[in-house]
Amino acid sequence: MIAIKSNIFTKIKETIKGLQPENITNERKETLQPLIDFIQYKVEQNQEISINFICTHNSRRSHLSQVWAQATAAYFNIKNVFCYSGGTENTALFPKVAETLENNGFQIKKISETDNPIYSIKYAANQHPIIGFSKKLDDTFNPEGAFAAVMTCSQADGGCPLIAGAEKRIPITFEDPKAFDNTPQQAEKYNERSLQIATEMLYVFSQIKSSHGTK
Repeated sequence: MIAIKSNIFTKIKETIKGLQPENITNERKETLQPLIDFIQYKVEQNQEISINFICTHNSRRSHLSQVWAQATAAYFNIKNVFCYSGGTENTALFPKVAETLENNGFQIKKISETDNPIYSIKYAANQHPIIGFSKKLDDTFNPEGAFAAVMTCSQADGGCPLIAGAEKRIPITFEDPKAFDNTPQQAEKYNERSLQIATEMLYVFSQIKSSHGTK
């Protein structure tokens, strides 16, 4: 697996280089394959690739997925990838998520102080930052159509039989690190979940072939 040179921050590259996508099980690879197929089709059609990662509260797993998908797409220099996140309800991006991403190499800046703060999440010096805040999946900030809806938690997957505008619905669920909030293992478990998601998004984008037939 060789990444095309990209301008993402050095610490993120170091985090990525420490991941082990070769350890992903065959069963999990089957779960990830529909997302690979969606992205590959869009690449071959020279179309924008819009992915909306959806969870119940849009506070933890959906944000981690959005951020790592955007960063690993950049790592492989895959163009026209636009990642979003949303929830069945809006709450707030959990501060430990921002802290964990910062520890993984992202530059985090809180740009509004409200009950639902807005974060600038940068992964590269010359790329637009990801704007992180909690929102409902159909918020006007998110795409209205032609996107893949990736369901990152089983509650949202079961509770949303229809995602309006979604071209494809793909369940890729993760365990919730919230279970370890206010415990001695909190930092470890958030980092563990972040790196799991990073590993799987790295694998997904490593499988994409360019329209000219090379990775």
